[in-house]
Amino acid sequence: MAGTTLPTPLYGLYQQQIGFSELTATTVFAVYAVAVIVVLLAAGNYSDTVGRRPVLMCALVLSAGSAGCFLLENGLPLLFAGRLLSGCAAGLLSGAATAAVMELAGPGQRARAGFAATAANMGGLGCGPLLSGFLAQYTSRPLTLPFVVHLGLVAAACAVVRALPETVAAPRKRPPSAPRGLSVPPEVRGVFAPAAVAAFAGFALLGLFTAVAPSFVAQTLDLRSPAVSGAVVFSVFLASIAGQSLTPRIGARHALPAGCAILVVGLALVAASLIAESVTLLVLGALCGGTGQGLAFRAALGLVGGAAPARHRGGTISAFFVVAYAGISLPVVGVGALATWLGLRDAGLIFSACVMLLAAGAGAYAVIGRKA
Repeated sequence: MAGTTLPTPLYGLYQQQIGFSELTATTVFAVYAVAVIVVLLAAGNYSDTVGRRPVLMCALVLSAGSAGCFLLENGLPLLFAGRLLSGCAAGLLSGAATAAVMELAGPGQRARAGFAATAANMGGLGCGPLLSGFLAQYTSRPLTLPFVVHLGLVAAACAVVRALPETVAAPRKRPPSAPRGLSVPPEVRGVFAPAAVAAFAGFALLGLFTAVAPSFVAQTLDLRSPAVSGAVVFSVFLASIAGQSLTPRIGARHALPAGCAILVVGLALVAASLIAESVTLLVLGALCGGTGQGLAFRAALGLVGGAAPARHRGGTISAFFVVAYAGISLPVVGVGALATWLGLRDAGLIFSACVMLLAAGAGAYAVIGRKA
């Protein structure tokens, strides 16, 4: 997952090298998320049929291909290709890896396994920009060394996956000849709607930080440092992991609305940072919003994964991630388009207000559903 956010602090360098607008930058980012959604819809349940390991290996090969595109990059086409392959890798990985981790857990360890899966997801997303930001700032090869390191990490991950036991009983050698699409089993639908809406709102915040925050830090705050941009983005994902660690203490059904409420406060701080042009408020917004996102995300994933029958678990989790990745892609493209006409600050304010309403609605929906 670190490979999917590795280019985040580097977009400013690519803009200088190639020359493209803020809308193009957010579109490059969104190509990744659209690829995730397409793969989840087309092949999100393949790991339920062919097994977890083959799907994980395929995801790692695609991730290596993405790194190769960035290493060979000489313009926008390879930049788009790299993000496309990265999105395909994440689409295969999200459902299959989460299901595998939960199934590899021993008796009574399902809750800890769920935390391991979500922490690895968010931790990887956060470590990507931190790693590339520092390598870009303090080495002489800012656009190549991060991807060389990533290829080494992918090679190590391939070795680990090869050693894992297969958790799917009697896997088939081939996937279905035609994609069946994704569906939510009837026993999951009661928890799926509020969980998915909360995930959409939380991932929208993550999308804002991974796609737009580096430009805001550089243009509005005049801090043109990849290391600073990477650290700001890392802070929201670090806070997400912290929020996830609190979920068991609160309980999943209470953590979902509580996380949404904290997410609203975080978005308000982000909006305040845009108005005051304050990096301190931006970091506080990242920490508060990330905590709320993590709290709600782990609760939502735990509720959905726990309610799903084993034979449909990979597909159900993939359906959940479809909604989440729609949140990380669609709003940020809107921000990029608005920034072209209104400027980055006003676009960010409109975004923050809309996602605050969505998060508040998801929290209220979860409370009403729990009482019902």
